[in-house]
Amino acid sequence: MKLEELVLVSVDDHVVEPPDMFDRHVPAAYRNHAPRVIRTAKGDDVWSFEGQLRPNVGLNAVAGRPPEEYGFEPTSFTQMRKGCYDIHERIRDMNVNGLFSSMCFGSFPSFCGLLWVRAKDKKIAHVMLQAYNDWHVDEWCAAYPGRFLPLAQLPLWDIELMTAEVRRVGKKGCHAVAFPENPAMLNLPSIHDRAWDPFWEACVDERVVLAIHIGSVWQPSPPSPQSAPETMMAGVPVASLHTAADFVFSEVFRRHPDLRIALSEGGIGWIPYFLERIDYLNERHARWTRWDFGSERPSDVFRRHFLTCFIDDATGIRERAAIGVDTISWECDYPHSDSTWPSAPERLMKSLAGVPDADVAKITHGNALRFFHAEDALAKVGGRANATVGALRAQARDVDLTPLRSGGGKPPAEDLRPVTAGDVLRQLATALDGNALRAG
Repeated sequence: MKLEELVLVSVDDHVVEPPDMFDRHVPAAYRNHAPRVIRTAKGDDVWSFEGQLRPNVGLNAVAGRPPEEYGFEPTSFTQMRKGCYDIHERIRDMNVNGLFSSMCFGSFPSFCGLLWVRAKDKKIAHVMLQAYNDWHVDEWCAAYPGRFLPLAQLPLWDIELMTAEVRRVGKKGCHAVAFPENPAMLNLPSIHDRAWDPFWEACVDERVVLAIHIGSVWQPSPPSPQSAPETMMAGVPVASLHTAADFVFSEVFRRHPDLRIALSEGGIGWIPYFLERIDYLNERHARWTRWDFGSERPSDVFRRHFLTCFIDDATGIRERAAIGVDTISWECDYPHSDSTWPSAPERLMKSLAGVPDADVAKITHGNALRFFHAEDALAKVGGRANATVGALRAQARDVDLTPLRSGGGKPPAEDLRPVTAGDVLRQLATALDGNALRAG
């Protein structure tokens, strides 16, 4: 298959929420309580909610910046590409990248809505969460039919409310909800608790997938403060392994055989070993642990229930048969620093060299559209011919790709020592310190 003929669906991108997102979706009685963007004396744009400042409105929204300027910026809308937060410019940035359809995780409320979980007034939090979902589904995604896969956030503190929200957004055509890697880390019941059963049932009834993003509630600690930042980054996908193992070795899928889970940004190269390992463990230990899979293997359960994704993973593509080609999808991760925008097709084609066209179609878009029940997405844009890399890029010849150079995370010329994990953690702590923002 030629590069221009690819149809690309990204199951993991991110939206930097625009300042006016709540204006049209919060009931009048609650408008004074809605999160709002304010500008600090330092010129940072931050979200304010319940008297607390949520800084770094576009944390790591570095699309268009040269790598030497990556860091904990941008801290204001003026420092980032408009495609991060403006729906019309997002489409233009998608087109120039040859990207047909995208699933967008949240930014300021966190990937899975931890802002709402930690809110003091849960009634207000619930109202704002529903307003957020209405904005995301009815405004952001609906602006360009077929170009987005809607993703809702959940009131994680109340399973009954979660169940109702799944059914509410499901009726809107939203077939994915953001779910934490491990709810027990939020002092919620573990996935093994049957209290979750009504929620699982609602997901099955509405054909809603749990989208579990790495780093939603778990971040690895560096080996030491002197370690390279990459030591933390390399370990983040391990959370996907633990999440997958916990679900596979649980009663959840036995009670809810149609429940589906997407492991977002977890990569795929580790999966062949993981599947081999869980099958071996079950073979060696099932007689005393009493986890009986009957005529199946744990790897069969994984392949039936999970969708995986990768940004750039040539090893995983070579091992696609061991993983299960029907379980693999692709992601762009725009506008984060791992993203391959705006040359994602070129980067992806290197990994797809020699892969049969049928497998390419599944990996690049077929599996994602099937898994998230968006099989009609191509029809919404007039057919496959209008969704290819070539067709989309033809609409984006005027998109400005001049690199953004705003200073960013680039260190002073005199400080050329390697950055350590301790440096990163200190920067992050400072960036997230609302009191420091007020003092500024």
